[in-house]
Amino acid sequence: MTKTYDCIVLGVGGFGSAALAHLARRGVRALGIERFDLDHEQGSSHGETRIIRKAYFEHPDYVPLLFRAYDLWQELEQESEKELLNLCGLMIAGPPDGEAVPGAKLAAQRYGIDIEEPTLAEARARFPGFRFDDAHAVLVEPDAGFLHVEASRQAHVETALAHGATIQANEAVLEWQPTANGVQLRTNRGKYDAASLIVTAGAWAGRLLADLSIPLEVVRKPILWHGVSGNEYDVTNGAPGFYFETTAHAFYGFPSLDGKTIKACEHTGGAVVDDPSQLDREIHPSDIEPVANFIRQSMPGVQPAPARHSMCMYTHTPDHHFIVDRHPQWPQVVIGAGFSGHGFKFTSVLGEALADLAVDGKTELPIGFLSLGREALVK
Repeated sequence: MTKTYDCIVLGVGGFGSAALAHLARRGVRALGIERFDLDHEQGSSHGETRIIRKAYFEHPDYVPLLFRAYDLWQELEQESEKELLNLCGLMIAGPPDGEAVPGAKLAAQRYGIDIEEPTLAEARARFPGFRFDDAHAVLVEPDAGFLHVEASRQAHVETALAHGATIQANEAVLEWQPTANGVQLRTNRGKYDAASLIVTAGAWAGRLLADLSIPLEVVRKPILWHGVSGNEYDVTNGAPGFYFETTAHAFYGFPSLDGKTIKACEHTGGAVVDDPSQLDREIHPSDIEPVANFIRQSMPGVQPAPARHSMCMYTHTPDHHFIVDRHPQWPQVVIGAGFSGHGFKFTSVLGEALADLAVDGKTELPIGFLSLGREALVK
């Protein structure tokens, strides 16, 4: 027997759970299908924390979306009664002519975002746990911080369920096809019909959208936690999140949440993954050494060898910007993909955009620069 819904969401990670919550709030009969357990570490929505910030150096067009994202995160905190957002601040260090520092300054100037520009002497006094290159500049965004990633995803899931959505976990989609009235899906459990479909499948999106030949590249990203020897990195002691850009690499991390370890990772690099189901989850010396070298140079109170690790995946587009759009041939199919290792902070607002596209066929949110038709995606 084929079950029928108004909208089906494929993948109930960060973006899928947010889209499902927005759909359910509108009274849409929505189904979320997740190939793993709802709480899992197989994709890209785990690892305790994700940075959130407004002075967006990647592209200033993201900033209006971030204003809306902040509002939605705060609303979700109130509704869920969970602590999701910690605005502990973010410190950015890097070359004055690099990507991060001038990009953040441009976004801040264009949108009136509060940033601070301490001198190196002031930064060294303010952040004793860090060493700064004499040639680098430092910025601080006070209204930045981090999201508790598992709690945020869980809050969207609980909101969706509370408003009537259905979620089926441990179910794999085998294929989907357009129909006269929408779409039909076949999974390892059965068949489903829906008026619209949202594909938020993370590293598996390329396979589900093979007809479009979207140039998505999945890379393996180690997540590392390192021991700390003092309280200068402690979130309760006012320590911020951080992002360091060097000549060849970029590193990021968070204040210590437990007083014992600090999460510090490399944002750049990563081995290409041919099959996300076969991701190598073991840690290797080549995973450790770039971060260990950074820690030796820049964080004297942190142990270079990791105390524990997890594994994540980035799904890149060629220009490292997201895809949020409708299928060019089948407009009842909505695509959220290629979130490139900087997407989770946007799940609240882009979940809203995905729901808009699925229900109304359009959105008032400024997502034009994330379209499938942009030059970087056209072969």
